[in-house]
Amino acid sequence: MKTATNAPLGKDAIALAGLFLTSGTMHFVKPEPFEAMVPQQLPSRRALVYASGALEIACAVGLFIPRTRRVAGLASAALLVAVFPANVTMTGQAKRRLDRKPDDAKRQGYLAATVARLPLQWPMIRTALRAGGVVR
Repeated sequence: MKTATNAPLGKDAIALAGLFLTSGTMHFVKPEPFEAMVPQQLPSRRALVYASGALEIACAVGLFIPRTRRVAGLASAALLVAVFPANVTMTGQAKRRLDRKPDDAKRQGYLAATVARLPLQWPMIRTALRAGGVVR
């Protein structure tokens, strides 16, 4: 009998896993942009970047393995919730940069992209939970 956790992954879950693999790898290849997103109040920014990158990679791999898919789906959703403050920080930083140079089209586009990214976090969380068979 096929269940949500041993059925083939849907395209949305495959895309999420691909995003996690790419982003997780970039945490190690070029950690500086990710460090800048870590809220100032948190210690050991580089270690947090490496830890979140490793978790993203582990979640992605776990989504592809039926035996670990449920845990990976839950962990993926939790990770997306945990990094949301970093995404908010990134938007605030983009706004401050734009305020210094309001006519800069590149900065305007970047701010728009960071704002648009924020509500996309919720469908990604739903995708992770669906891939894990937690929700339908």
